Amino acid sequence: MKILYHHRIASKDGQYVHVEELTLTLKRMGHDIVFVGPKVVDSSEFGSDGGMVAWLKRFIPGFAYELLELCYSIVAYIKLRKAVKEHQPDCLYERYNLYMPAGIWIKRQFNLPMILEINAPLFAERSKFDGIAIPFLARWSEHYTWRNADHIVPVTQVLAAQIAATGVNAERMTVIPNGINLQRFSNVPDIDQAKARLDLDNKLVLGFTGFVREWHRLDRVIDLLAQPHDGPQRHLLLVGDGPARESLEQHAQSLGVSSQVTITGIVARDRVADYVAAFDIALQPDVVAYASPLKLFEYLALGRAIVAPDTANIREVLTHESNALLFDTNDMDTSFPAAVETLCSNPQLRSTLGQQAEQTIIDGGYTWDNNAQTVTGLFETLGVRNIEAI
Repeated sequence: MKILYHHRIASKDGQYVHVEELTLTLKRMGHDIVFVGPKVVDSSEFGSDGGMVAWLKRFIPGFAYELLELCYSIVAYIKLRKAVKEHQPDCLYERYNLYMPAGIWIKRQFNLPMILEINAPLFAERSKFDGIAIPFLARWSEHYTWRNADHIVPVTQVLAAQIAATGVNAERMTVIPNGINLQRFSNVPDIDQAKARLDLDNKLVLGFTGFVREWHRLDRVIDLLAQPHDGPQRHLLLVGDGPARESLEQHAQSLGVSSQVTITGIVARDRVADYVAAFDIALQPDVVAYASPLKLFEYLALGRAIVAPDTANIREVLTHESNALLFDTNDMDTSFPAAVETLCSNPQLRSTLGQQAEQTIIDGGYTWDNNAQTVTGLFETLGVRNIEAI
């Protein structure tokens, strides 16, 4: 089938990973993908913030930025209309964004079966963290898009429940969590080789990947590095960057453990697995309540012993003392470091949880291949013929 894929992503980050992995898999299956979205993401480096879009968001008033977002939907509509006439797609797949009704307009005009992928309830998220300048318009655009798509694919059951609460029929939703491209993780070094490459031989490596923020509370892990303990020296390996980096480095220096902390900065996506392979313990310190964290599936695929929050969305994938240790988020200052300490002092438990973690990917089908199969199956139920490439 020929799929028109619409998104509004300008930054090359975790969002981009989702788009790329799903569409590459669909292409491998023999489907044609026609992209409509910002061109800046195609030429930018991994980790970029979106250039002009990020600048506008920082420096112009909120109401002006939101009006520009809505105006951009007209530009997107024109691009989508041109793509439909030129390529004659069979269906439309859109990654949801606020102030973006263009996909619905196109669906209705050309009678295209439409699937809407939702990764976050953006009205609520932006209201909480950034503020919404035109709330009635933002809320309308969200509900209009959600209610008029033919089918919705949220990334967690928690998010599906939030969407259903706005009046969307649960029968029009199918939860598709993030996944893993097993090919990217099929040729990584074993843990000893991975440590040797990073000069971490004979260290007990506590690892984290992604954008480091203050609320991750990784300072508590640094506290553990400074405490006396038996066994190998502990080392914190942070694969990424973020606003909490400077404070973490200062905290490590104040405790005299700077030599036990490595912060890599932004790493090319194809190299992330080589770093995760060096982890003895993989950290998911906190998580947005409705998210499906990409890093979690990377940890699982490499069979790492995981420490993660005991939240409903995480429990959709992890089970305490089966494939991870889950900690109480209501007492994070105590429970998070306690869970890490438990794994530090128990190599057998680390091994058991790691084996179960790796099996979780297989048992749960958490791969982009399965996700792509689900998407094409949904399009078939909407009346799209699945014509495989010859």
